[in-house]
Amino acid sequence: MQLPDAEQLVTALAESMRPHVGPDTALVGIHTGGVWLAERLHALLGLTQPLGAIDVSFYRDDYGAKGLHPQPQRSEIPFDVEAAHIVIVDDVLFTGRTTRAALNELFDYGRPGHVDLAVLVDRGGRELPIHPRFCALTLPQPLAEGQNLQLERDENSGAFSLRLIHA
Repeated sequence: MQLPDAEQLVTALAESMRPHVGPDTALVGIHTGGVWLAERLHALLGLTQPLGAIDVSFYRDDYGAKGLHPQPQRSEIPFDVEAAHIVIVDDVLFTGRTTRAALNELFDYGRPGHVDLAVLVDRGGRELPIHPRFCALTLPQPLAEGQNLQLERDENSGAFSLRLIHA
């Protein structure tokens, strides 16, 4: 499978979001790739609200089966969630379970007025009724069993790339 240029996808995602967000829209990235993507979108869109970050490890419905992620991150929501317009940002949307967990955690901080979902890639394979409002690329068919799509960031340049991983 030929993967598209991740940098072009980020630009396309920002442009699709631009008419629907204002300076007070808040972005909340899901660790790790979603936070990287949210940082870039925040800058491209010129948003004024501070950027939020969520680690859904403790909110996953499969926490008992999978256990704790080996390197949990700290969740930070540095703005008032009450009545806010929030866009949850993730790199790759698969089953929808990570998004559900992010929503659960977000509501622990308050009741937003409006929540959207922005993803770089929708890889198919949904198990929950979750759909992104903003998506740069929807794969024409779901990935095969044992395949994963991962966003990577070059530590020196900060450039993004997509990698197909075979488990």
